Amino acid sequence: MTLQETPILKVQGLTVRYGSGCPYCAEHLEKNRCTVCGTVWAANHLSLEVYPGEVLGIVGESGSGKSTLMQSLYFDLEPTSGKAYLQNYADGNKNIWEASAAEKRHIKNTMMGMVYQNPVRGLRMDFSAASNIAEKIIAAGSRNAGQMTERAKELLEAVEILTSRMSEAPKNFSGGMQQRVQISKALANHPALLLLDEVTTGLDLSVQAKVLDLIRNIKAKYGISILLVSHDLAVIRMLADRTIVMLDGKIIESGLTDQILEDPQHAYTQQLVHSLL
Repeated sequence: MTLQETPILKVQGLTVRYGSGCPYCAEHLEKNRCTVCGTVWAANHLSLEVYPGEVLGIVGESGSGKSTLMQSLYFDLEPTSGKAYLQNYADGNKNIWEASAAEKRHIKNTMMGMVYQNPVRGLRMDFSAASNIAEKIIAAGSRNAGQMTERAKELLEAVEILTSRMSEAPKNFSGGMQQRVQISKALANHPALLLLDEVTTGLDLSVQAKVLDLIRNIKAKYGISILLVSHDLAVIRMLADRTIVMLDGKIIESGLTDQILEDPQHAYTQQLVHSLL
């Protein structure tokens, strides 16, 4: 990966604010809340880039703004302000947050895949595993049942779910298997960007290791760009090329993952790294 390449994703000044804000917000923030007007700045002027084939890690404690960023990118949340550009949407020249509802659906279904921390948000638990994948393919405009079945089979094999269980509903699966079905669904339409939001949280350590190994294999096989959110630096160390550290809705440090872990500059990052050692 060379950073001279055109980024797959560029985010500029993303702000998600709960409250009207006031002239004193900048100087009177306690954590991410203004003590004068009570406005909460869930994301405070975030800017970042993700490059082709790169895994960009985002680390920070609960409430730091990591999930707010992901939900804004996947249109689950309406930003207060900011711009985001995807290279394969309007050649990277049009702000995706200003797209029409139909265009947003198209972006969501063909250019991005999302894997939520809680599989209930990303899967229909009563549908079969294959139907979950087919739903994503249908949303992108395909109607060929044979091709959908083949794609579902290919993807479930890629995430190591037996094809004999294709017709089973995810509610019958373990947490780790549900995450793997979510990953296969997210990959259904060959997205350029995969959004992974705390995908190993709540899983047993052995299952975590399998899911992380799977993500590594998917990156190698498909050359996909990944935005990986985690509060766990061990996960970031294993997967991320570059890392952004967030605190109270802001990016406080960014750089190559090895750099961040071996020579953290910000006091909060130092504390995070030392807690891992």
